[in-house]
Amino acid sequence: MSHPTSTDQGIALDARGIRFEGGPQLVLCASLFYFRLPREQWRARLAQVRASGYTCVDVYLPWNFHEKAPGRWSFEGRRDVAAFLDLAREEGLYVIARPGPYICSEWDGGALPAWLGLDPQLRVRQHEPRFLDRVTAWFDQALPLLAERQYPANGPVIMVQLENELDFFDCEDRTGYLTALRDQAVRHGITVPLIACSGQGDLEGATGDVPGVVPACNFYPDDDSPHIEPEVRRYAELLAERDLPLLITETNRRHRTLRRLLASGASLIAPYLQSSGWNFGYTPSAGNWGRPGNLMSHGYDFGGYVSSTGTERPEYAEAQILARVIDTLGPRLALATPTAPHTPVTTDFPTSSSPSALRLDGGGRLLAVPHLGTRTGTGTGTGTAVVNGVPVAVAADSCPLMLVDVPLRPWGHDGTLTLASADLVAAGEGLLVFSSEVPVTVVIGDLRVEIPAPTAGASRRVTAAGLTLVALAPADAVRLRSTDRNGTVRLDAPAPARHAPAPVAVRRARRRADTAPERAAGRHELPPTLESLGVYRGRGTYRTTTDLTGVDELLLVGAADIVDLSVAGRARPTIADFGATRRIDVREATGSVDVEAVVEIWGHANFDDARLPALRLGALRGLGTLWTVRETADVSALWSVHGHWAGRPAPLRELGGWSSTRVGLPVTYTRDIQSATAAALHLEGVVEPVRVTVASGEPNTADAVHEPHTTDTAREPHTVHTVPAEDPWIPLPAGTHRISVTLPHHPSGGGLRAELLALDPVTDWTCSAQDDDLLTAFATEAAEGHEVLLPLTLAPGEEAWLDIELPTSHGGLLLRPDGTQIRVTGWAGGECVGRVWAGDRPDFSGGNADVLWIPPGWSGLTLLVRGAAGPEVPELRTLWLESSD
Repeated sequence: MSHPTSTDQGIALDARGIRFEGGPQLVLCASLFYFRLPREQWRARLAQVRASGYTCVDVYLPWNFHEKAPGRWSFEGRRDVAAFLDLAREEGLYVIARPGPYICSEWDGGALPAWLGLDPQLRVRQHEPRFLDRVTAWFDQALPLLAERQYPANGPVIMVQLENELDFFDCEDRTGYLTALRDQAVRHGITVPLIACSGQGDLEGATGDVPGVVPACNFYPDDDSPHIEPEVRRYAELLAERDLPLLITETNRRHRTLRRLLASGASLIAPYLQSSGWNFGYTPSAGNWGRPGNLMSHGYDFGGYVSSTGTERPEYAEAQILARVIDTLGPRLALATPTAPHTPVTTDFPTSSSPSALRLDGGGRLLAVPHLGTRTGTGTGTGTAVVNGVPVAVAADSCPLMLVDVPLRPWGHDGTLTLASADLVAAGEGLLVFSSEVPVTVVIGDLRVEIPAPTAGASRRVTAAGLTLVALAPADAVRLRSTDRNGTVRLDAPAPARHAPAPVAVRRARRRADTAPERAAGRHELPPTLESLGVYRGRGTYRTTTDLTGVDELLLVGAADIVDLSVAGRARPTIADFGATRRIDVREATGSVDVEAVVEIWGHANFDDARLPALRLGALRGLGTLWTVRETADVSALWSVHGHWAGRPAPLRELGGWSSTRVGLPVTYTRDIQSATAAALHLEGVVEPVRVTVASGEPNTADAVHEPHTTDTAREPHTVHTVPAEDPWIPLPAGTHRISVTLPHHPSGGGLRAELLALDPVTDWTCSAQDDDLLTAFATEAAEGHEVLLPLTLAPGEEAWLDIELPTSHGGLLLRPDGTQIRVTGWAGGECVGRVWAGDRPDFSGGNADVLWIPPGWSGLTLLVRGAAGPEVPELRTLWLESSD
C-alpha cells in the first residue's frame, strides 16, 4: 500500500529520513505536557528542553481536559493549548501534536470523557456513529488550533498523531475508524504528515493500513537487553519497503538505549516523558500496572531527564552530548541508512547480540558499541572492544558512536578517519573534538593515535596528520562553547550547585468549623453510577436502611474506585478492588441497620483490561450493587464431563476432577443450577482464565444480578463469560441455568470449588454528590475555624478541613503528609493539587505517591483529611514541607 511521503507544508518523509525546508534532520523529541504543568512554567520548561539539544516536543491534547462536562469547553488558563504551541515556536521547538481522541498517557480515562459510558450503545474507539459524533465535536475544537500552527507557515506543528497504540485495543474495523479520523483531519486543513503509533509492533493494527496515515513505532525494551538492535532494524526495513522512515514516537528515556535506536535507523527518537510533570486534581488514571490494578500517582515521573519539579538529572547531560553528535554530523547522519556492521567487533564485556551501524551519507559508517555491564571482570569499569583489529576502550554503561572510514574533506582534510572510538561532539577546519571518560583511539589513514582519558577541567590535545584532536570529559563537553583550530577550548560557566534545604515540619493548622456541602442527587432503587449523577471527577455518598436479620454477609459487586463503607455505624476497611466482587462479613449486625458508602473517583481506566470491571476502558464509577446473601450452597459436585475421551452417558465428577493424560487441552464440565432469586456463582481456585457458558431462559430482570455499570439486565439465553482469577464470579438471574465451565486440563492445579450464593438486592438509596468543582469552590473560599496542633487523630470516616500557612518559595513546595490510615486532598491557587494516601492502599505507580507539589505562586493551601478504617488509628502526625527550588 502506498503512503504519501511529502506535504505542501515543507515536511517530506522517505526511507532516508525527515526533510524540512532547510534540509534533512534527525529529530530528538521530548514529551512535555502543558496540562501537567502550571502555565507560568511553560516557557521555562520548553526552553529547558531546547537547551538539552532536543529540537521537538510531543504533546497530547486531552479531550476531557478541555470538555469539562458535555458541551462545556475550556481553552483558557492552563487549558490554553494554542498559547503553549506558540511558546514552543518562540523557543525554537517543533511539535508533534497528539489530539487522540484516545491518548492513554496514564490520564483519567485515557482522555475519553467519562460521560461517554452513559450511552449503552456508544462504543469507544470503534467505527461507530455515536462515538464518532462525539469525536467530531472534539476535533472541531482542537484541530483548527493545530491547523493554524502548522510548519512552516504559521507554527511549529510538524506532525499530527491520530489515536494512540490502537494495536493494543480490540477495534472491530480499524480501517474504517482510522479513515474517519483521517478524513476529519483533512477536512480541518491538516497538511503535515498524519501518523499513528503502534504499541506492540502491529503496524496494520495501529493504522488500519489507511492511505495517508504513516505508521510509527513505540518501543519499550529492557535497557539491558542485547537484542534491541535486530528488532528495531526489522521495523526500519519494513518501513523502508514503503519508502518511509522509522519514526519512534515513544521509547525509554536512557540515552544509552537511544543511541542504539539511532544506529538502528530511527529518524525520529521520542523518549516518553523526558520532562516530567504532575497530575493535578482528579486527573490520574486507574490502570493495570498493579496486581492487577493500580492508581496513578499525582507525580507523573518515570525517571526522565527533568524531574516533576524541574530538576535536571544526569540523563540531561547525556542528552546534550548526543545532540552535539547529531549536530556535528548533520545531514550525513540525517540521511544515513541502517546496516549490520561490516566492521568486525569483539568485546570483553556484554554487548548487543547484533550491533547496528549506519551508512553515512557521503561515505563512512557510524557504529554503536554498547557496553551493557556496569563493570568488567577486572572491576575497572572499562572494557575493551576490538574494532577492525584495533583495541579501544569503552566505558561501562555507555554506548559510544564510533566513526569508521569517514572522509574528512568536509572538515578541511584530505584524509580519512579510519576509526574514532569516542563521540565526535565538534568539528571544524582541521579540528576534531571528542567526548569521552576513557582513553580515545583515533586512526587517520594508517596512523593510530592514542589520546589519554580527559578529566573534568583538563582536556587532552594531540596533533597528528595535520589535524588537532581534542578530548573532553563529558562534564566539559556539555559546556563547550567554542574551540580554536589550535585546540583551545572555551567552556560556559558551570551551573551553580543546588542545595536543597532541610524539610520543615508543620504542626499547626486551622481546622474549619464547616464541611463541604453535598448536592442532593435523589432517591434510587439501586445505586446509580456517579457519572449519571453528574460527577465525572469527585465523589458521592450513598445511604440506605436495610434489614440484616438472618444475614451473615453482604456481596458488593462492581464498586470503584475508593469505597468507604459503613454498616450499622461500623466503618469497614477501605475497598479499592477495581470493581472486583467483595464479600463483607456483617454477622455482628442484625435487624434494621443504616448503610452508608462514600465513593471517590481516583480516575477512570486509561487502558482496556478485561480482568476487572473498573479496568475496562469506558467503565463507570460508583458503588456498584450491594446484595444481602440469603443462602450459600456448595455446588462443586455432580458436573458432567465433556471432552477428551469422555463417553456417553457423560461421567459425573467434581468440578476440575477429570483425570486425563491430555494435559493442557480443554475439558468442559456441565451441570444445571437452580435459584429462586438472583444469585452469584463463585469459582474458587481459578488460576488461568476459564470460559463459562450460561444457558437459561429469559430472566426476571427485576431480580437479575446487575453487571457493573450496565443499564440493561436482560440476558440472552446463552451468555459467555471469561472468568479471571482476579474476579472469579458469574452473576445469575433467578431461574434454572445450565452452566458449562471449560478449562485447560491441569492435574497439578488443585481443582476448583463452586459455591452458589442466593442474593437479594439492597434497595432504596438516597444519594448526594460532590464533584470537583463543588469541592474546589469550598476549599478556596474563606471559612471560620480554630487552631489545632498536630498530630490530629480522626475516627474512621471522619473528615477535617485544614488551612495551612505556607512559606514563600521561588520553586514551589513539596508537601509530604506523615500519618496512618488517612487520605489527604490538597488545594492551592484555586486548584486541587492532588491526593496522598497513607496506610493500607492499593498499588501506585508513575511517580512519588507520597507527596503533593504546590507550585510557586499558588497560595492558600487547604487540606481535606479523611480517616480510613484499618489496622491502625487514623492520624495525621506531621506535615513536612520542603522547597523544590
